Amino acid sequence: MLSKSDSIIIENSKPRGWVLEPEAKQIMANQGFDVPNFVLTDSIQVANNFLKLSGPVVAKAVSEKILHKTEFDAVVTGISEEKTLEREMTRLKTLQGCEQILVEEMVEGLEIIIGAKNDFQFGPVIVLGLGGTSVEIYNDTAIRMAPVNQGDVYSMVDSLKAKKLFKGYRKKPGVNMDLLVSLVVKFSSLTMDMEEQFQSIDLNPVICTKGRCVIADARIMLKSST
Repeated sequence: MLSKSDSIIIENSKPRGWVLEPEAKQIMANQGFDVPNFVLTDSIQVANNFLKLSGPVVAKAVSEKILHKTEFDAVVTGISEEKTLEREMTRLKTLQGCEQILVEEMVEGLEIIIGAKNDFQFGPVIVLGLGGTSVEIYNDTAIRMAPVNQGDVYSMVDSLKAKKLFKGYRKKPGVNMDLLVSLVVKFSSLTMDMEEQFQSIDLNPVICTKGRCVIADARIMLKSST
């Protein structure tokens, strides 16, 4: 169930039509999902202090004018040096509407997409598959109507062409299926709670390892208030 603070975020985002990534991640964190440690700032010093504590980081432009960050080169991964972070933050702040930068810990693992489409007839429909930029190339996804249970999630994974990557392939460890299943089931429940408010939700990528399933990016498209 959405908390009061989650509802406020959604209500304040309605004029825009979508929830900015830091706020979408805040909703996910409030719901008990694992998100990267991050700082939202316009200060290079604050960002560098975070880099010292967290190791390699990702820097992302946060702008009401930028919905799809990759189209604007608004995401930089694997930053490990202060000079690089300063240079990229300076560049990102020149992008349209960008006043703050999301700087977050770098997480590596299998990139998975977990999403939901709010069908006008059937309600929330859950999507699970190979994520990152691969989702557009391979289109390897499985779909089930919400709510889904644990068995549904295992069935979705088994239907994927990339299922071997989930379970471990050629000495790569695969993912923690218990964590992944729990995440998808809980996400499915959240979509039911949010049915009246959203058009689509994309968690892409969710980065999964044997130890974590981390929501590295989140986008929530809202229903029109009219």
